[in-house]
Amino acid sequence: TSLISQEYNVTPAPNETSCAREPNESEMNENVFTEKSNAVPIGRLRCPSLEEFNTKHFSSRTPVILTGCINHWPAMTRWNDISYLLNTAGPRTVPIEIGSSYTQKDWGMELSSLQDFINKYILQGQKKVGYLAQHQLFDQIPELRKDIVIPDYCCLTDTDESDCNVNINAWFGPANTLTPLHHDPKHNLLCQVVGTKRILLFSPNDSEFLYPHEETLLNNTAQVDPYHPDNEKFPKFEQAVVYYCNLRPGEMLYIPPKWWHHVVSLNVSFSVSFWWD
Repeated sequence: TSLISQEYNVTPAPNETSCAREPNESEMNENVFTEKSNAVPIGRLRCPSLEEFNTKHFSSRTPVILTGCINHWPAMTRWNDISYLLNTAGPRTVPIEIGSSYTQKDWGMELSSLQDFINKYILQGQKKVGYLAQHQLFDQIPELRKDIVIPDYCCLTDTDESDCNVNINAWFGPANTLTPLHHDPKHNLLCQVVGTKRILLFSPNDSEFLYPHEETLLNNTAQVDPYHPDNEKFPKFEQAVVYYCNLRPGEMLYIPPKWWHHVVSLNVSFSVSFWWD
């Protein structure tokens, strides 16, 4: 059975304590922001050399979608096959995020076998979204690690270290998994293996327009819902420039350090992120 055929329109149970909701189908259109004068589509670059990537994007902290770089990964064919994932890792226990997003009160965590997670949230389409998110799955299951390759671009570094010190995380879930608008301190290559993700980026220079939470634990997360901003509560948000894309299978998005990003899966999705200094 192919994972990509499992395209459910799963809407999380309503959260009465929050006005946040999932973007609808029309809002997921890649051109949803084209009428905004301060909206920029993220450009694509086919398999650049290290020098070209460094000059055009790494050194200048400019996001870009890189194409043609991971087509050789065994994961590109194997991970579309549910039976392969079940046979390789089905009994293994993994942490699952339950609920709309980590900023909401309905959010929680549970431990599950990968097999139960796939059956419950991928194949059956539960109303609540379950997400295997930001998990070091490949340290846990070396067989899956063999299906991917660390991109050479990760060897470009801001430090004096010569070794590539890369954190690799898995992101696997049904349609409508959502990561709220936030930023991270490291360079990030987000590689899309299965499915498509709708991604919005904002520059660190626009941080004040995004109204970061004041609590220490969430100060890297914005209060604004970029699809449904409360203009009275967050009037400066209109000044923020949004960079947008649909990240498709075989593409990887370079997210520079401190760049804000909001991510929604449009269908069953399996992504791999590479974080490095």
